[in-house]
Amino acid sequence: MLRRFGRLAVLLALAGVQVPAVALAAVMLLLSFALGMVFLFPPQVRMVRRVAQLHRRLVARWTGLAIEPPYLPAPPPPVPQADGMYRSDRTLYKTPRVPAWNDRFKWLLTDPATWRDEVWLLFDPLVKVALVPLFLVMPGRGMRVYALWADLLLGATAASRLAGQVSHLRRTRNLAADSQAAEMRRIERDLHDGTQARLVAIGMTLGAVEQLVDTDPDAAKALLAKARDASSETLTELRRVIRGIHPPVLAERGLPDAVRALAIDSPLQVTVNVDLPHRPDAPVEAAVYFAVSELLSNAARHGDARTATVDISAHGGALRVTVTDDGMGGADPSKGSGLAGIERRLAAFDGVLALHSPPGGPTTVTMELPRVLPEYWFGELPEMPRWKSALVIGLWATAWCPTFPQGLVAGGHKLLGYDGDNPSWFLALHLPEPLQWPAILGMTAVGVIMHAMAVRIPARHNRDPWLGQLLPRPIC
Repeated sequence: MLRRFGRLAVLLALAGVQVPAVALAAVMLLLSFALGMVFLFPPQVRMVRRVAQLHRRLVARWTGLAIEPPYLPAPPPPVPQADGMYRSDRTLYKTPRVPAWNDRFKWLLTDPATWRDEVWLLFDPLVKVALVPLFLVMPGRGMRVYALWADLLLGATAASRLAGQVSHLRRTRNLAADSQAAEMRRIERDLHDGTQARLVAIGMTLGAVEQLVDTDPDAAKALLAKARDASSETLTELRRVIRGIHPPVLAERGLPDAVRALAIDSPLQVTVNVDLPHRPDAPVEAAVYFAVSELLSNAARHGDARTATVDISAHGGALRVTVTDDGMGGADPSKGSGLAGIERRLAAFDGVLALHSPPGGPTTVTMELPRVLPEYWFGELPEMPRWKSALVIGLWATAWCPTFPQGLVAGGHKLLGYDGDNPSWFLALHLPEPLQWPAILGMTAVGVIMHAMAVRIPARHNRDPWLGQLLPRPIC
């Protein structure tokens, strides 16, 4: 009882705050667009969004209905041109301040969620007052109704979700492109500094052999032996470069054996624990392999570690990798490029990296790549609430009646000239002639809607695994 009245008091207090906020927001909008004081528009939008975000948190806490913010992604910071100037439309600026402000203003002005928040702020106090009797009589149902109202205007739309996904994919693409470019530069550097220099030296040695083969055969033989040794070292260098691109053991034996090979070559005493019922895709294996290789190298080079443990396991459809070493700790992604490079690799698969490295150690790095294992696509659906299961069963058990006998079959009898005076259980055919076809079409529509609801309810309960069951299972 106290909790119910407490929530009601909070809502009424917020409604009292929203009334002056509505007046202030209206004045700021009027000054922004009627008098040209556009600098007032961003603060006005921020004020309204803070009030809306407060209500989202309260609704989620009181009803369990999480309302996803619908705002479009913020624009990226301005990028200077080759001459150091910043462009905004057709104007150039020496500093990024004005272009950044212009981009932010356009973002706020063109975001549909901005105006949905304005409409919500205008009508929300009235809705709260109108729901007070329902709050007093049925508080749970009243909060549910208010949550649905808030979700209607404050929740994410399909367009905002799509825009967020596009923005995330764009950032991921840029990170993947940067990582690929860095990898290409590393390969070019290795070939230029190592293999290319050795091949040039072999060519010069063979040129000297050509000059000495007639005059000094012994010196020529010595140079040939030197060239043979250099060619062997060059071959070893090439194999090392190839292993840096994509190790053969990874392609042939998979991630577990490739990581075990890393453990054997590492100067640390590495323990590898692998629990993978199925093999991930090749790009996923490569990303995890090079991430583990980088972490072991950092532990040996910078962490002064002696032992390490690599644990690779499956958690549903996610691949989780944990690397722990007994080094001196204090690892910081901002102080080097190794951990940042790992994050770029994982970002291509929506992966995340968690680092725990207190001074003195130990250092634990956990990497998780969601939805990359085959189990994700044919795992069992999460159990629905009983009332939803009963509703789905009821829909499947009864949807056939209005769809076929009372709808399609009755329509077939009508087209074939069935005499409605004869006894029949087709309800539409017992109605007056002008109402028969509307009744038949209405019955068919009701049946189709019932079938659609029977399919949609389980799909909406957990969309991704349900879609995964419709896809062909991967062959591992």
